[in-house]
Amino acid sequence: MTPTRRQLLTIAAAMPALSLPATRVSADLAAPEAANPGHVRFTLGEARITILTDGHLELPADGLGINADPEEVRAFLTSYFLSPETNYAHTNHVVIELGETRLLVDAGSGSRFLPTAGRLMRSLDEAGIDPNSLTHLFITHAHPDHIWGIRDDFDEAILPGAAKIVGAAEHAFWTEDGLAASMPTEMQQMVVGAQNSLTVEGADWQLVSDGAELAPGIRAIDTPGHTPGHMSLVVESGDQQLLVTGDALNHAYMNFAHPGWVNGFDMDADQTVATRQSLLDMAASDRMAVLGYHFPFPGIGHVMRMGEAYAFVPATWRWQ
Repeated sequence: MTPTRRQLLTIAAAMPALSLPATRVSADLAAPEAANPGHVRFTLGEARITILTDGHLELPADGLGINADPEEVRAFLTSYFLSPETNYAHTNHVVIELGETRLLVDAGSGSRFLPTAGRLMRSLDEAGIDPNSLTHLFITHAHPDHIWGIRDDFDEAILPGAAKIVGAAEHAFWTEDGLAASMPTEMQQMVVGAQNSLTVEGADWQLVSDGAELAPGIRAIDTPGHTPGHMSLVVESGDQQLLVTGDALNHAYMNFAHPGWVNGFDMDADQTVATRQSLLDMAASDRMAVLGYHFPFPGIGHVMRMGEAYAFVPATWRWQ
């Protein structure tokens, strides 16, 4: 599960990328005059689910499908009305309210990553969710857009009243002594950022493993590959289930139509594909709802089998 030097360099190459000018394609919609709402709500059995945005990322699209023919990848993106130059990725967080639990998944980018992200706290405020009311903060993995936001401007942990939870394997990987020094220069920023986040003052981490029940109806499952200790969540209420995938599924079209294609940020290619195939099969077989962190906002839908591949089916929204 240790990434190769080549894989780390591929990941690092995307790290400092600034926002790129979007390539206009058919059906490309312009930004609104005023900000769109940054949250949506629905229910899952007795659970109340709020999806919130932390903003978006704009990274080079050549980081997608790095083990496939580049021309085939470009043709695929174009066929889905997506830019073959810029990967415009949303950042979908979720607050799960079930019983006495109010759990937030991931801490976002904060102010230390790309300027297009870092609005999670504003989204919480707009949704009427008091950060002090959150009982748990669960981190799927320690990439910048998922954990760097745990440090406030005073270098203290956000959400002081919430239990901080991360996978034991993920914590062990990023906090290994000498890890940063052993990495290529281009990778050291990511490692130091992860370590600063995992050692931030005020975060007393609860380390969990596969199948851990974080609260009644909410359990963590191992989904390694994207990072060595990546974890996802399964929420169950009544006879309904929601799979919160983090980045184990990170593209709403490519991961489904081509489960064997991997991205530059996937640290172990073979394990990423195996995990992805398992999640897609489980979600399709059990008719689970799925939430993808980088899917088009709000990122919620279902998995449908299409021969040997799959398709993402966005959920149908209901209004009162």
